Amino acid sequence: MKDILIGVFILTFSLSYSQIKKVEVVIDSSVKKDNFNGAVLLAQNGKTELLSYKGLADRHYNINFSDDTRFHIFSLTKTFTAVLILQLYERGKIDLDATISTYYPEYKGEASQKATIKNLLTYSSGRENKDISTPELIHQAYDNTIWNLDDFINTYLSEKLIDKPGTKFSYNNGDYILLGKIIEKIYKKSFEEVLKEEILIPLKMQNTGMLHHNDIIKNIDDGYSADESDPFLVHTPTNTYIDNFYSAGAMYSTPKDMLIFDQAIFNNILLKKSTLDLMLTPSKNLEDTALGFWVYPKSFGKISTLFVERQGEGYGHSANWVHLPEKKLTLIILSNTKDIKYLNKMRERVISAYYGP
Repeated sequence: MKDILIGVFILTFSLSYSQIKKVEVVIDSSVKKDNFNGAVLLAQNGKTELLSYKGLADRHYNINFSDDTRFHIFSLTKTFTAVLILQLYERGKIDLDATISTYYPEYKGEASQKATIKNLLTYSSGRENKDISTPELIHQAYDNTIWNLDDFINTYLSEKLIDKPGTKFSYNNGDYILLGKIIEKIYKKSFEEVLKEEILIPLKMQNTGMLHHNDIIKNIDDGYSADESDPFLVHTPTNTYIDNFYSAGAMYSTPKDMLIFDQAIFNNILLKKSTLDLMLTPSKNLEDTALGFWVYPKSFGKISTLFVERQGEGYGHSANWVHLPEKKLTLIILSNTKDIKYLNKMRERVISAYYGP
């Protein structure tokens, strides 16, 4: 019996080693052929099987990536916001089918008494999208000054309705900024305080937090792009005010901390199983949009599985987070040079290599 167990262990170890070597080939190819610069974490059952850092966190001072490097994660922030809302739902403090005005009566937008909390979670509030719809508005909203939150909402997020709430997907930061404001109204605390008390401190995510323009964040990565023609991907300008992304995109983290968050979600530490099931249920006619994630079936060769993903991007930084709940596999890719489109292709190559023949 002992010999059988040893044999099984050796076979399992050999398969795992072979899989990881194939993933490493993909990563090395991404570096050599496409100048990938960043971190890749692959975990099975919550156990890290590979954590690879490639390139420089800061090209000015030739600083390599390391476990200490903190990455801008931009819209991965939205999943933190979604979890905070779902915790309130579990505690009976928020009704996902209630309108914005129920918890934020001062809101002046036409969506106030028509769009629900769930509409905000699924980017289907029906608001005219003014905060990230054009380069000019991006510059006005995020690059000129640090906005007072109420002024930002009144200026950019109180538009007329152009669609019936719940009927059309329209990706935007504004819906999640409104969710952050609602969290503040219910808790009577800042979003940052709530984030720390409900998620970061309990999970001991010591390398994760909110970014502020005037803060000096130790070991934070710098953002770059190989495409000099795109003004929103070059080296992060000093007049970018990350504060304005707020509960939609102003966080930093590390691969290890993101794995902690991943496991706390999918192992029902932060949310009950029934709530997680709700979180991972895509809304009809809204492009596979669930609550804080996109969820859909996907195949990798002979492997078919449920694919749960979240992306983030801004000013030379990009982030990609994938969880396959049926396979208990987590993949986190963070970069300070490549865009989302590239990471979407890279993640498929990584997972295909891991599950390949």
